[in-house]
Amino acid sequence: MFKKPSNTVSDSASLLLYHAAQLVTPIGNTLKHGKEMGKLEIIPDAAVYIEGDTIMEVGQTDMLLKKYHPGKDGMESIDLTGKAIIPGFVDSHTHFVFGGYRPEEFIMRLSGAQYLDIMKMGGGIQSTVDATKKTPAETLFNDGFKRLNDMLSMGVTTVEGKSGYGLDRDCELKQLEVLNRLNREHPVDVEISYMGAHAIPRDYPGGSGAYIDFMVKEVLPLIQGKKLARFVDIFCEEGVFTPEESERYLCICKDLGFDTKIHADEIIPLGGGELAAKIGCASADHLLAVSDRGIQMLADSDTAATLLPCTAFCLNKPYAPARKLIDSGCAVALASDYNPGSCFTNSIPLIFSLGVIHMGMTIEEAICSLTLNGAGALKKADSIGSIEPGKKADITVLAYPDYRFLVYHSAKNIVSQVIKNGKVCYRVS
Repeated sequence: MFKKPSNTVSDSASLLLYHAAQLVTPIGNTLKHGKEMGKLEIIPDAAVYIEGDTIMEVGQTDMLLKKYHPGKDGMESIDLTGKAIIPGFVDSHTHFVFGGYRPEEFIMRLSGAQYLDIMKMGGGIQSTVDATKKTPAETLFNDGFKRLNDMLSMGVTTVEGKSGYGLDRDCELKQLEVLNRLNREHPVDVEISYMGAHAIPRDYPGGSGAYIDFMVKEVLPLIQGKKLARFVDIFCEEGVFTPEESERYLCICKDLGFDTKIHADEIIPLGGGELAAKIGCASADHLLAVSDRGIQMLADSDTAATLLPCTAFCLNKPYAPARKLIDSGCAVALASDYNPGSCFTNSIPLIFSLGVIHMGMTIEEAICSLTLNGAGALKKADSIGSIEPGKKADITVLAYPDYRFLVYHSAKNIVSQVIKNGKVCYRVS
C-alpha cells in the first residue's frame, strides 16, 4: 500500500510565496483561441498569497509584504528567490492505468510495422486488454500511484485518466474504480474518462454496432449510477468506429449527462474533428490527419484541439499541424497520451521540446496549452490552469529564474517544487 508522497511538507492554513523571479501565467476562465494563446501575464519579483486551497492575491512582492508577514500568525512562507513559478500542468489525455507492457511492438514499429497491422495480429490495444484483465485491482492501483508520483515530479497537478483496456463490463469497471481510488488518495487530481469504445473486442458477435449497443445498455448505466466517470471517449478511426457510429454513441452519452471526448483523425482523415465540433465535445484529440474543414470547425467551436506530440515522436509520424491550428483560431491543448503501446512516455519536458522545436509553437503558446487550455479540455478552466485569485492553488516552481528554460534546457525536468491545493506536495531535496 502506497502512501502520499513522503515529501508532502505543508499543513498550514495559509501560504505566502514571495520573491519569485517571475510569475508566468495565462489569465482567464475559458479556453484561449488562436493568438490569445500567446498572451501571458509576467510579473517580476512576484508573490502569491494562498488561504486553504485557493489563491487569494497575486502581485509583486513589495506590495504583498505590506499586507502579509512571513512567519507570523501561523502562516507558512517560502522565499523563491531565483525561481520562476507557473500554473500546475494539466495533462488532459492519458491511459495510465493498465497491465503489462509492449516493448516488442515498439521495436517492430521501428522496423517498419504499421500500428493498424500490429492490431490485426492481436497486438496493440488487444494485447494490453488481455494483460489488464489478468492484473489485480491492487496492482493496477499501486502501479498507477507510482506513475502519478512521476507525473507530480514533473509539475502535473491534474491529469485525465481513461479506461479502455477491458472492453467488457467487469474490467472496465475495475479500471474506473482504480482511477477513482487514485483520485481520492493521491494529491494529483484525476479526471476520469470511460473509454470502452477504445477498440472492438476480439470476435465480438455483431461487430461494432452491437458492441456500442452493449456499452449503452450494460455498462453506461452502471458507470452513471456509481458516478465512476465524468467523460466518455471513443476511437473514431478506420477499422475501429466510424464517424456515424461515433456520433450515435457520443450523442447517447451526452443525453445521459456525460461530457464527451473523441480520438479524432489520428491516422486517416475521417472527419473526427468535424464531428467533435458539431456535437460539442470537450476535446478532439490527436488530429495528425485533421482536414482543413475540421480545423475551421474546431476554430469556430468551444472544443479543444488536443495534440499529442510524444505519440507522433514514438510512432515516427509527422506531427499534428499545431501552427496551422493556432493561426486558424483553434484552442490548442498539449497532452502526453501516456500509454503502454503507441506512447510509453509522460515526459512534460519532452512535450515542451517537441511542441516548440518541431511543431512551430511559441513557448508562450506551449505553456497555455499545458495549463489553461489543458484545463479547458477537461472543462475545468474556471477553477485551475492559471495563477489568479479565486483559482485553486496549483503551482509549479521551476529551478531557474526564467520560464524560457522550459525549452532552453531541452527535455530536462527543471521542476523544483509543486504546490497542489495550497500544499507543498513535492520538493526536490
